[in-house]
Amino acid sequence: MSDLDALYRELILDHSKHPQHFGLSDEGDAPAAAGSYGTSYQKNPVCGDEITLRALVDGERVADVAWEGRGCSISQASASMLADLIAEEGLTRAETVALIEGFREALRSRGQLELDEEVYGDAAALSGVSKFSARVKCAMLAWVALEDAIAKA
Repeated sequence: MSDLDALYRELILDHSKHPQHFGLSDEGDAPAAAGSYGTSYQKNPVCGDEITLRALVDGERVADVAWEGRGCSISQASASMLADLIAEEGLTRAETVALIEGFREALRSRGQLELDEEVYGDAAALSGVSKFSARVKCAMLAWVALEDAIAKA
């Protein structure tokens, strides 16, 4: 295993053990002027991974993402990395959808496309998952949930 692979594996394990933006508060806790919530529950029937993700959309900006879930280290790390990325960037709906589409394309590439660390931050560590088709759904779960949640908001 290369040093980079080892670093990526360590990063994935760290996010799964210390998830960012984990925990869903009651939607009523936010002021009405804060925007609208969209919530999505997604489950991978093959392995049983589950994610409930809530996005707060203020106008066209995705203002916050929080989640809860259980499953393998890849699904949990991916959710943590995604929520962290959205919180740091403050993206618009369109930018968020484009980010999700790029992530999906890279993960379906079977190792042909690498995620750009400048764009995807820690989530770039998930590029290697694309070589293992059985794990792609694990990594995609939170991203699909976010896509659904912002469509509902």
